[in-house]
Amino acid sequence: VQLVESEGGLVQAGGSLRLSCAASGRTFSTYVMGWFRQAPGKEREFVASISRGGSRTFYADSLKGRFTISRDNAKNMVYLQMNSLKPEDTAVYYCAASSLPAMGQRPHNYAYWGQGTQVTVSS
Repeated sequence: VQLVESEGGLVQAGGSLRLSCAASGRTFSTYVMGWFRQAPGKEREFVASISRGGSRTFYADSLKGRFTISRDNAKNMVYLQMNSLKPEDTAVYYCAASSLPAMGQRPHNYAYWGQGTQVTVSS
């Protein structure tokens, strides 16, 4: 599966941004999807994941309540709605797909990755 994230952007603190990720192929619904992010000088960290059918979601504890992951299997799309953004949310955000059944939060669980998109939150 090939993954392409939408363009990120620059947003002021307190603002919102929605990222999209388009997947190729006819087997999108067989993948657990996740979002990760990586800030300069830091390791890639888990943001959220969503089950194959979209009924279950899982978030990094620090992001619960501000970020929402969703998917549309008919359109081969996964989304990340980010609200109340903070400067510390500044990072490159990656969409990822896993063929494993578990909604893992470790990057090595995900075999397929998008190219990443920059999100910058100004104070």
